[in-house]
Amino acid sequence: MISPALNMLLLLLLVLLSFTYDSQAQRVSGRRSNGSCVCEMSSNTLSFPVVKYEAVLEQVQSCEGSLNNLQDQVMFSIQRLPQIQAVVENVTAQLEPFQYLHYKGLYTALSLRLLGEDLTQLEADIISLHSQSNNAQTQELSKEVGKLRKDVERMKTSNTVNMKAVKEKLRYLKNTAESCKSIPKDFRGRDRYCLKGLITNISNPIITKVGPLGKTYISGSWGKQAQVDSHGQKSSYWVQTLLSSHIYGNTLRVYQNYEDFMASVNYKDFTFASSYSDSKTIEGPSAVLYGEALYYHCYRSADICRFDLNTNDVKRVTLPGTGVGFNNKFPYCYYDCRINSDVDVEADETGLWAIYATMGNHGNLVVSRLLWDSDAKMLNVSQMWETRLFKKAVSNAFMVCGVLYATRYVDEYREEVFYAFDTATGKEDNSLALPLEKVAKGVASLSYNPTNRQIYMYNDGYLLAYQAFF
Repeated sequence: MISPALNMLLLLLLVLLSFTYDSQAQRVSGRRSNGSCVCEMSSNTLSFPVVKYEAVLEQVQSCEGSLNNLQDQVMFSIQRLPQIQAVVENVTAQLEPFQYLHYKGLYTALSLRLLGEDLTQLEADIISLHSQSNNAQTQELSKEVGKLRKDVERMKTSNTVNMKAVKEKLRYLKNTAESCKSIPKDFRGRDRYCLKGLITNISNPIITKVGPLGKTYISGSWGKQAQVDSHGQKSSYWVQTLLSSHIYGNTLRVYQNYEDFMASVNYKDFTFASSYSDSKTIEGPSAVLYGEALYYHCYRSADICRFDLNTNDVKRVTLPGTGVGFNNKFPYCYYDCRINSDVDVEADETGLWAIYATMGNHGNLVVSRLLWDSDAKMLNVSQMWETRLFKKAVSNAFMVCGVLYATRYVDEYREEVFYAFDTATGKEDNSLALPLEKVAKGVASLSYNPTNRQIYMYNDGYLLAYQAFF
């Protein structure tokens, strides 16, 4: 059916067509017939332009189709316009914090200054290392830092140097310098199995036991005393359960030996804080019994605490790094986050470690080495390494032979060790696939013990132990 508007258009075209052909006047003669004047004339010169009419009609119909299609597109665009506007506003809001780059350049004066300060500190550390041991490694470090200094100077005058690449190079050099000065050269030799390299296999659970307070308390940590040369607590087993909201705790239970632990007899309870909100309270499943002291993450802080079982004294040290995560800032996650598991204290053949994440390292795992000065009665942090593994992308972590191992969730009954970072070399390996069988879904803590090379898991109220093989 042709629309009224199209009818009017066709009539107009017909009128125009009628004037497009030249008409010629005819002279004819007439005759009288029955009282009327009759004449004959030829209509050849007034023939209707049928062919052109059909062509014009076809063009008009085509034009109508195009107009209708265009109208549909316009209506669709009008309907989509609010959605497009909302997207543009959202993108604009996200880009707003970076508008300063348009007129201030890629690198701000503050970021360059902080980068320069880190580089200056690294230069001082390498000079100190070079004075203590002038060897090929320290000489190479000096050359690499010199090149990095030139890149930083270029960044002050142009945007041609990649800030991310410079920071990654700085991280690598800092880790290399830490490795040069921190780990005793003979520590791997003292434990020959460490020389074999990474862990090659982990057994099925060799101990399976419900926690002393029942499986309703799903967060905590446990294990065997971890200091190899300890005398006072050489064979002790311990359990630290988080009693308040599965986050906070202030007590420790210690068994004299394995038999007492399995029978849940002959234990001693220690209280190291007066309440769950005391500054000495433990936060998160982070503890390890090392010698005659419990090391753990202090309540709502970036500090590590040391509780002495003999004197009940508590000493503390603040972890290094810009913006150390605590109070559920960077917990272990992967599948489900373990609430307030930001800071993890571990032990291995080389001593004590803290595993955590910082804002300065973009939420990636950081490893710091802890040292107890028995003469000065002070807890110190000697060195720090930064990795490229995002902490919330792992379910837990532990240390073995100076190597950081990280796990991830596979299913309700299995975890997997998939990543390793060697503090002695700064090298990473994310190709591991070592299974850890479990009996419940959640993993509150994992810790390794160098005295028997076993790994201890607090598995949602269950206490599991595994044997590590090299």
